Amino acid sequence: METAAKNGHRRWWALTALCLAVFMSLLDSTIVNVALPTIQTELRESYSDLQWIINAYTLAFAMCLLLASKFGDLFGRKKVFMISLSIFTLGSLASALSQTPMQLNWSRMIQGIGGAGMMSLSMTIVAETFDDRERGIAFGVWSSVVGVATALGPVLGGFLIRFFDWRAIFFINLPIGLIALFMSFKFVDETLGIKNEKIDWLGMIFSTAMIFCFVFGLVQKEVHPAWKWSNQNVWLYFVLGAILLILFLITEKLFAEPMIDLTLFKSWSFNGTALASFCLGAGLYAYLTYLTIWMQNYLNYTAEQTGIRQLAIGLMSLIIGPIAGILSNRFAKRRLIAGGLLLIACGLFEIEQVVSMSVTYPDFVIGFIILGIGNAIVNPPLSSAAVESVENKFVGIASGVVNVFRQLGSTFGIVILGMVLNNHYQASIGKQIDNLSVPESARNAITKNFQEAGPVSSHDTLKVVQHYFDQLINGNLLMEDIRRDIFIAFNQGYKTVLLVSIMIVLIGAIIAILTIRDKTKQTNISEE
Repeated sequence: METAAKNGHRRWWALTALCLAVFMSLLDSTIVNVALPTIQTELRESYSDLQWIINAYTLAFAMCLLLASKFGDLFGRKKVFMISLSIFTLGSLASALSQTPMQLNWSRMIQGIGGAGMMSLSMTIVAETFDDRERGIAFGVWSSVVGVATALGPVLGGFLIRFFDWRAIFFINLPIGLIALFMSFKFVDETLGIKNEKIDWLGMIFSTAMIFCFVFGLVQKEVHPAWKWSNQNVWLYFVLGAILLILFLITEKLFAEPMIDLTLFKSWSFNGTALASFCLGAGLYAYLTYLTIWMQNYLNYTAEQTGIRQLAIGLMSLIIGPIAGILSNRFAKRRLIAGGLLLIACGLFEIEQVVSMSVTYPDFVIGFIILGIGNAIVNPPLSSAAVESVENKFVGIASGVVNVFRQLGSTFGIVILGMVLNNHYQASIGKQIDNLSVPESARNAITKNFQEAGPVSSHDTLKVVQHYFDQLINGNLLMEDIRRDIFIAFNQGYKTVLLVSIMIVLIGAIIAILTIRDKTKQTNISEE
């Protein structure tokens, strides 16, 4: 579809508006982590309330990705994008003014609803605004903003909390949101998917409920790591999700104008793109959660120091992203995607090799740089391949499906990598503490406390028991021994997390190289 935005400089101003919105939504997904301790103190939140500040956003975001894409196809992508941007901005205001944990959790959910529309529709609008020649460059810029926003969150969050308070992390979205709204109104052109299409309400209900069940089941497992997959509070949601998936597929086959035309999944390229996105989310984006835990809880970097050091990943994405977009017009996208994922695997491997008690930032910064380059290379061709593997009328919903797969991958990865980390930590911590020169009853009590705390919270538990060891003659030595034991136990689990992440992104690379084909080749095959 040819639009006015494709002429002159308006299309680049439109891209700027889209990138501002995406920057704001992704920044907010990481910036909140820095503020959690301050929020807990001021609002007197429980640990479960704190987790729901993150999970409420994640759940709403995942549920609404497909809905936002379909509403954009039906009612106009610019219109729904601007509504989503308004919802996110209002949700930010509500979050900043929240006085209770419940108010903040509901406000975060409103943000997630708006963020889903901004992310999914921005990708679709980029595809519609730019032609094939410039689309790769535009997606390169869009992907660069994604990388930088993720890395800047802890840095900006730490700055705002130090000089203002936690509410500033939400208030900052108001001017950004208003500027993005004005620029979107002025420069983004309206596009539709299929005109006069009937609304498949049943398909929308089933798909939204299905995604809720799958994501909520994963969230339940993440929030309660001691629960087994056989726990009814976990498996029940997956069973319900599977039933809803079957009902959704039946509905889509019977409905004349379905929410998702199932012929989309006859394209090997589209399926490969979705699965590669899942592996990217599960292997890289989920890993970043545990990278931050390692740096803050075990290497003793502050949130700001962690964010500044992780900028090596984001800055590489900023620099290389547009270049990767240009390359995606000249080289086979499947090779760029597979190559980017292989580079990510190499970056993860470099970090895994240097994990130790004495590791310092210069030891693993090369791994960060490689991760940033790999992420920058894989995202532009991944986005282009997603929209090129389907007909123009399906671009919107295709973007939504690929984003859902990436989000599901990230949530799935956080749970799986968390289980890997916890299992190896639990197996190691008892063996390490058995070597302490204290009575057996004390060793058992110490082991129990740190096993219950788990690898994420053991660092904080160590501070809590400090006063007990201060009373002992050799208390300082014992504390150092326990600190070393916890560090060793965590490192064993963390190294395994890195190896599992490597395996996941390598699977993504294999899928990409075997399934994804360029648009020209797909056309030739269909003609034959």
